Amino acid sequence: MGLIDAVKFNDAGLVTAVAQDVKTNQVLMVAYMNRETLSETLDGGDMVYWSRSRQKRWKKGETSGHTQKVREVYIDCDGDALLFKIEQSGAACHENYFSCFFRQNVGGEWKIIAEKTA
Repeated sequence: MGLIDAVKFNDAGLVTAVAQDVKTNQVLMVAYMNRETLSETLDGGDMVYWSRSRQKRWKKGETSGHTQKVREVYIDCDGDALLFKIEQSGAACHENYFSCFFRQNVGGEWKIIAEKTA
């Protein structure tokens, strides 16, 4: 069975995709993929997502230049989430942080714990 056939897409035809830095294992972002963007990602080696807010294909770095190159791909035990270990170029976050997870709960408040990349 191929990877795409093993994926359990939700009722909207999407699957959760977690992007993790291949060198540090830092979680960089969480997004969604449909069958077509997953296939494009696997075929081309660059991360391509489905934007739920814009309802369209979204190739990471297409406008920002902050690309994600696939190095490893994993599927969870239920088949309803994918983990991509990637090589990140520039910021993963649209707010110019390396990771979208740049805020931490400290004493009941969200504190910024990272510097912007550019």
